[in-house]
Amino acid sequence: MSQYKFDCDAYLQRIKYKGKIIPDLKHLKNLHHAHLHTIPFENFDILSGKGINLESEALFNKLVHNKRGGYCFEVNGLFLEALKNFGFEARPLLGRVHITGTPTGRGHQITLVTLQEKKWIVDVGFGGSTPRTPIQLELDKPFTQNGQRIRLIETQEFGFMLQSQNNDQWQNLYSFDLEYVCLGDIQPGNHFASTHHDSFFTYARVAALPVYNGVFTLYNNALTSVIDGKEKNQELADGQPYIDALKTRFGIESDELCKIF
Repeated sequence: MSQYKFDCDAYLQRIKYKGKIIPDLKHLKNLHHAHLHTIPFENFDILSGKGINLESEALFNKLVHNKRGGYCFEVNGLFLEALKNFGFEARPLLGRVHITGTPTGRGHQITLVTLQEKKWIVDVGFGGSTPRTPIQLELDKPFTQNGQRIRLIETQEFGFMLQSQNNDQWQNLYSFDLEYVCLGDIQPGNHFASTHHDSFFTYARVAALPVYNGVFTLYNNALTSVIDGKEKNQELADGQPYIDALKTRFGIESDELCKIF
């Protein structure tokens, strides 16, 4: 039987966080910032055919010990476990992605944190559009964080909707409600997102990692950086140039990935 136990010190070392953790808003924001800026969003195990294992020990080994990233069910799953171990009142939620205009099924995992009877939405796994800070569950109160302007509204069909502003237009990112979510809800969403041919993650290479003044994103061979509001695009060749970019821009090193790139 596995003797796995969440290693708080190893996790904090992985996200380059120093200091004591107190379950309050300040430390929630600090943990979110550190996790988001060190553990990349990526889906390479899906494309390699390895699959996604959401068991706690497997997530910890992959994202912490092996210094890999993952997609929403992985990075938000690990962050949820970290928050619980540091004493936060936290539980998972599931959302529908609306970026294309057609809502998906409940295939995006986020976290609900309650602090002094106030509720916060916490997400470290939505690619380049990941919120840069926890979002208080308040409606129609836009705010800007690190150049990203976002807000929550309420819809009749889908519950709460997270939106981002682009060129004076509000774009729907994902919707969610506050219903209880258990592992039996999460597993089907993860299975569909990681295996079904209609899932974006099964046919496109993607990665994202925010930096202090911008973000790096990868879509197949197109590497995009947005630094201080200035966008730069680069087409990566497969092989060593691709592998080098994964290391330098996203901090990803893996002998297994070398075989598929």
